[in-house]
Amino acid sequence: MTVAGDEATFIQKLDADSFAGMDFVFFAGAPELTRQYWKKARKAGASIVDMTYGLEGESGVMVRGPWALDALAAGAGPDLAGLDLAGPDLMTPAVVAAHPAAVMLALVAARVDAALGVRALAATVFEPASEHGHAAMDELHQQTVSLLSFQSVPREQFDAQIAFNLVPALGDAAKVKLGAVKDRISRHYALLGALPGKARLPELALELVQAPVFHGYVASVLVELKQAATAEQVEAALQREHVDVVGAESDPPSNLSAAGQGDVLVRVSQGDGEGKRFWVWLAADNLKLAALNATECANELRRLRPLGPVQ
Repeated sequence: MTVAGDEATFIQKLDADSFAGMDFVFFAGAPELTRQYWKKARKAGASIVDMTYGLEGESGVMVRGPWALDALAAGAGPDLAGLDLAGPDLMTPAVVAAHPAAVMLALVAARVDAALGVRALAATVFEPASEHGHAAMDELHQQTVSLLSFQSVPREQFDAQIAFNLVPALGDAAKVKLGAVKDRISRHYALLGALPGKARLPELALELVQAPVFHGYVASVLVELKQAATAEQVEAALQREHVDVVGAESDPPSNLSAAGQGDVLVRVSQGDGEGKRFWVWLAADNLKLAALNATECANELRRLRPLGPVQ
C-alpha cells in the first residue's frame, strides 16, 4: 500500500494473469521486467508501450515520438513500416516511447527546419537525477546533506560528486550510465527523423551533462539557419501546439518553471549579427513529457486496433 498524491493506492504483483482484458499495457518499471513480460502481454491481446527502453532492438518494435513526428511535413499517422503484418504486430503492436529529451529536441528542430531551413544544430542537455529513479534522487539528496555537514558523500549510484557540480561523465563504477543515455537520445532523435515518408531532421551534435537537480530537463541549443532570419520568425516557427515561447520580458524557462507543465518552454535569442545563428533555451518536465509521449503512442496504437467484431 502506498500514496499517490493524497489518495491511498495499491501496488499489485505482476504476473501473467495481470494482462487479462487489457487493451494497452504501459511498461514503466525495470527493463528486465519489460523483457520478461511483454510477450505475455501481447499474447493476452494488449498493445504495448515500453517506457523502459527494454524492447529496443526487438524485431518489429519501433521508437515513436508522435509530437515530433507531427512536426515533420508528412504528419504523424501510424507508420506500419517495420511491423510484421503477417504476425501478431497488426493486432497487438509494441512500440518504445522515445526518450523525452529526444522528443523535445526533435520537436524544436523539425519546426525551425520546416519554416526556415536549418544548416547545423548543436545541443547541450542537462540531465536530472529523476531520470534514473529513486535511488539516484536519494543519493543526490544525501550528497547535498553530507556536503553541507562537511562529511564524505555517497557515490554508489553516480561514482562522482553530483551535488553542487556539473559533469559530462561519471565514474567507472557508476550505476547511472550517462554515456548510454547520451547515445540513446542521439539514436532516438535520429530514428524519429528517419521514418519512410517523413521529412528528415537536421543532424544533431549532442553533449549531455549530469546536473545537480532532481527534476526537469533544460537544454541550450545552437541553431544555424541556411539564410538570415529574425528572432521573431524563429519564435513564430516554434509557437504552436506543445511549445510555449517565453518572451524576453518574462523570466527565462527553467526546470522549476517547467514543473508540472505539459508544454516545452522555449526562449529564443540572437546568436550573431548576421541573423543566421540563434540560441534556443528549452525547459520541460521530464516525467510529464515522458507520460504525455507514452499516451500519444497509445493513441497511435489505438488506431491500429480493430473496431467492432473481426470478420
